[in-house]
Amino acid sequence: MSKRAASYMALSAFGFSVMAMLVKLAARELPTGEIVLARAIVTLILSFWLVRRAGLSPWGTRRAGLMFRGCLGFSGLAFYYLSLARLPLAEATTLQSLIPVITALLAWRLLGEKVGWAGAFALACGLGGVLLVARPFSHASGDSIGVACALAAAMSSATAYVTVRELSKTEHPLVIVLYFPLVATPLAIPWAASHLVAPSVTGWLLLAGIGIATQVGQVFLTKGLALERAGRASAMGYLQIVFAIGWQLAVFGDAPSPWMLAGASLIIAGTLAVSRPSA
Repeated sequence: MSKRAASYMALSAFGFSVMAMLVKLAARELPTGEIVLARAIVTLILSFWLVRRAGLSPWGTRRAGLMFRGCLGFSGLAFYYLSLARLPLAEATTLQSLIPVITALLAWRLLGEKVGWAGAFALACGLGGVLLVARPFSHASGDSIGVACALAAAMSSATAYVTVRELSKTEHPLVIVLYFPLVATPLAIPWAASHLVAPSVTGWLLLAGIGIATQVGQVFLTKGLALERAGRASAMGYLQIVFAIGWQLAVFGDAPSPWMLAGASLIIAGTLAVSRPSA
């Protein structure tokens, strides 16, 4: 993987980790549907501004594929936020980090991409790290709905990754990013309207932060996927677990267990392998 692609995916992982931490905090005050809608609106405004600033047509050329990507994005977003509301931050992030494994398999089947030895090693390390952190899913097993939401989010997001990789052949990354909130916003409105809660000042700040952090993660994700094969590029997403451990310790005061640290070590090893320029 090139250094540029690796940097993009690392920045994406950091942005999404900040988003997850802010969602966890916001869920103490606001219902999930309202958080999803607020995030979609902020992302829609930022995305549209970036597209117009770049002088691009916001509609793209493969509109059916872009709409499908938007639907997948909404599904992954909704299920992930539900899992964050129900599970501890590190556990929800760990389950979400199954995305690279699913992505690699889908990219192999649908796009004919080769995994390669470095990619296979990274995926094996990542999967092993996930199992060590979850042991296996022993902590999450107390909330089967939360686990089911996290797995559904991973499947939706992995399919979206493969779709982005294919769309990147003809569509500008900023247009692909725009279709995510363009589809998600109208889909989230009835969900949020069913249970509206007036946010406090802190709530408004958290919602704005979620939108901004998500935009950072989404833009760098799309740029990274445009430069590298989907399976290998998405393996960098394992860094989100490392960031989640840090946020869980710094913000929520929960010290990581030895199992968590062992899993994180495997994940880092796999990420370093797949991000080598010669890999």
